Amino acid sequence: MVSLVPSLSESVADSGLLVGVTDWCPPSIDAARVGGTKNPAVARVIDLAPDLVLANAEENRADDLEALRAAGLAVWVTYPRTVPEALVSLERMLAACGLGKPLWLEAASRAWAAPFEGVRRGALIPIWRRPWMAVGSGTFTGDVLARLGIDNVLADHPERYPKVDLAALPPYDLVVLPDEPYAFSPTDGPECFEAPARCVSGRHLTWYGPSLAEARSVLTAQLQ
Repeated sequence: MVSLVPSLSESVADSGLLVGVTDWCPPSIDAARVGGTKNPAVARVIDLAPDLVLANAEENRADDLEALRAAGLAVWVTYPRTVPEALVSLERMLAACGLGKPLWLEAASRAWAAPFEGVRRGALIPIWRRPWMAVGSGTFTGDVLARLGIDNVLADHPERYPKVDLAALPPYDLVVLPDEPYAFSPTDGPECFEAPARCVSGRHLTWYGPSLAEARSVLTAQLQ
């Protein structure tokens, strides 16, 4: 099996089935490296002759996935946009890999079962600067935050990840700065905003896999 998505690589890392992963996957995974999520070495993946390639409709390019299919490889494509969708998608993917439901997936289901109770806040969620880009509509990231009582002020934007003008945004109470894809940090990002800014773990905010088991508690602490 080859995984072209870091979070999916984490999800099956203990199975012993992985023969290839991306350069961005955890270094602890012992498998051949096949390039990035956006630019995998398609020929290298084909040479590895996996029974299945794990991919994501947003992370991976359709042309690359079609090339793998054309070479006769089976490709499993995920596309969850909410936490419940992610939990179902992961269980189905693991079943397709011949694996049972792991303990981390059961823990994730329990962790996200209770609704948020408390005062809600509106947030801007930048994902890049130079140019500034932020989370827009219909994203997994936006759903994760909504379940923590934080509403994306760009949730109605027609684009999923629009370029934004910081001087022409709707009001917001908070700025959420993940450390990926852009590596926002306490010294790179917060200084651009008057509203309080919180630097958070991109793995816990944007990945769906084993990180979901602890993401709610980790992000809750980081967003206080």
